Amino acid sequence: MTANIDKTWLAFLAKEFNASYFKNLENFLDKEYSHYTCYPPKTDIFNAFNYCSLDKLKVVIIGQDPYHGAGQANGLCFSVQNGIAHPPSLRNIFKELEKDMGLAYPKSGDLTKWAQQGVFLLNATLTVREGEAGSHQNQGWEKFTDTVIKQISDEKEHVVFLLWGGFAKKKAKLIDKKKHVVLESGHPSPLSANRGYWFGNRHFSKTNSLLEQVGLKQILW
Repeated sequence: MTANIDKTWLAFLAKEFNASYFKNLENFLDKEYSHYTCYPPKTDIFNAFNYCSLDKLKVVIIGQDPYHGAGQANGLCFSVQNGIAHPPSLRNIFKELEKDMGLAYPKSGDLTKWAQQGVFLLNATLTVREGEAGSHQNQGWEKFTDTVIKQISDEKEHVVFLLWGGFAKKKAKLIDKKKHVVLESGHPSPLSANRGYWFGNRHFSKTNSLLEQVGLKQILW
């Protein structure tokens, strides 16, 4: 499952891949993908890593669970395959992007272009059974992704972490705020956004300003 992961991550994560909890997770996933329809496709599980190499990483966005509808999840948090209707949270992300950056609302919900510029789009749980939100939680993914976040914090400098919603905000304890910047807001889901906790956070322009301050190239959102 991990054989094709980007080489910049492989050495970084080798210890985790060889850990007993991760072997148990792999066994669980083999059974799940054999008996049920699961998302994303096995080849896309590590797309967050493959599209955003460790050496180019400069922004981290943390999601919770992949989309569990047919054809949606592509291995990047909040992102959907090209041509798929935008889920509500993604629509609100794009609406804030419109207001904050003065950009036209994107036609495609595929965020691969963000990842390729150094935006690490990490879900806390990287897989899910079709139609069953949270079905692959508490099987080892959270231990793995928490380790990834902490290792990024330890090994990198000047990373901008965007923590949207209560679940993501809990990850703040893994981040060294002396080395990195953490921007927090409500979740872009309609429940949170419509109560005033999302719109107006201006995280996209703030991120670009922070990157510019440390001499890094801005993201073309």
